[in-house]
Amino acid sequence: MAWLLLLFLVAAVAAIPPPEEAARMARYVLHSCDWGALATLSAQEGLRGRPFANIFSLSDGPPGPCGGSGVPYLYLTDMEISVQDLEVNSNASLTVSLAQTPYCRKHKYDPQNPLCAHIIFVGSIVKVNDSEADLAKKALFSRHPEMESWPKDHNWFFAKFNITNIWVLDYFGGLKIVTPEEYYSVKP
Repeated sequence: MAWLLLLFLVAAVAAIPPPEEAARMARYVLHSCDWGALATLSAQEGLRGRPFANIFSLSDGPPGPCGGSGVPYLYLTDMEISVQDLEVNSNASLTVSLAQTPYCRKHKYDPQNPLCAHIIFVGSIVKVNDSEADLAKKALFSRHPEMESWPKDHNWFFAKFNITNIWVLDYFGGLKIVTPEEYYSVKP
């Protein structure tokens, strides 16, 4: 009987938040995702000032039901083209989607279907300070262990997405706006 209760509790923790809890949905989707599409304004010759999207591995904390911090951490190098854009203008948007999880496939939701929730964060990328570096390292390397073996001469550094605006699309009827204060005050 105890195992049945445990199974119920695990299922309840893993359940997707309802559409009326947009802040929880944003936290849930970010924590469920291992990567996202980061859009910058290009500083590259021939593309200067135009939107440029690229895929980046990310993490808000170790995987599992405990929820993470809600802060999207990244492991970056100045050699990467999008990071070069960020050096000129640190503003960016980051999109994460349940399409990369089994959830949408299980329900046969197309990635563009609003029920296959996706979150759009707007803000800026900043290097983390020394006191936050250990947290970022633990968050990233727990989900992306190969990062530890990436070439040291690439001068990798830990960064975070400093969130200023959040849009949630998780149901029909349009986007929902969530403030960073709402977002950080809930657990997924």
